[in-house]
Amino acid sequence: MIKFDDSHIEKLLNSKERKDLIVYTLGRFNLVLDGVEVSDNWGRDKAIQLFQFFLISRNRMALHKELIIDRLWEDIGTDQHFKVALHEIKKILEPKTNARGVTKYVQRQGSSYKLNMDHVWLDSEKLKSFVEIGNNLEADQSELAIIAFQSAIKLYQGVFLPNRIYEDWTSGEREHIQSLALNAIVSLSELLLRDQTKESIRLTEEALNIDPTWEEAYRIQMMAHMINGNRPQAIRSFNRCKKVLDEEFGIEPLPVTLNLFKSIKTT
Repeated sequence: MIKFDDSHIEKLLNSKERKDLIVYTLGRFNLVLDGVEVSDNWGRDKAIQLFQFFLISRNRMALHKELIIDRLWEDIGTDQHFKVALHEIKKILEPKTNARGVTKYVQRQGSSYKLNMDHVWLDSEKLKSFVEIGNNLEADQSELAIIAFQSAIKLYQGVFLPNRIYEDWTSGEREHIQSLALNAIVSLSELLLRDQTKESIRLTEEALNIDPTWEEAYRIQMMAHMINGNRPQAIRSFNRCKKVLDEEFGIEPLPVTLNLFKSIKTT
């Protein structure tokens, strides 16, 4: 188990200041380059699409431009579309670099390209880091886990790339990040269950606003209401869970949820 101390968490929280380019993708799409917003400078939507695709593909090997063209623009994309979009990205992020010069942000390997993340702070990537830290700390360093999960939740300002919700190439990343955010919210609500039941209930509602079928949130909410001595409200939470799961999937709650409900009824 990795051990984290307060100074390590503080270092992680302040890492944004060490990057030249800050990119926000959660609930909005916005770029800040050397302290100045540049999002209004985009000319063509294809340039924005290409940059966003580079963000999604950041942890892969460099991708061939033909694969990128096919993934982004299918039958309507051409080599010229790619060249123009790439040129615009370079013009916005590195206006003093000539078209053929070495660039800081976009790495080229023959006809393959990828984003150099060494100079980029990305909110969704940072959220993933905080959730991973929280998961590692949850068992035996709960106070630091709480800080990590709170930091992740603060970053989640909405869905990933909301201007691309109908694009297939963004759906996998969007679903993954939403799942991580829900994990952070529910894990935090469980950590606060005994000492801060009202906040725990608020967090479970936050999770259910994102995904009404997130069954674990209902269970924690039921337990929180019971800790508060509110048995009727705990039963209402179960009934709400049962109704949503039936309407959405045609299924019953999991046995663990049913067993919790049985114990509430007999308490």
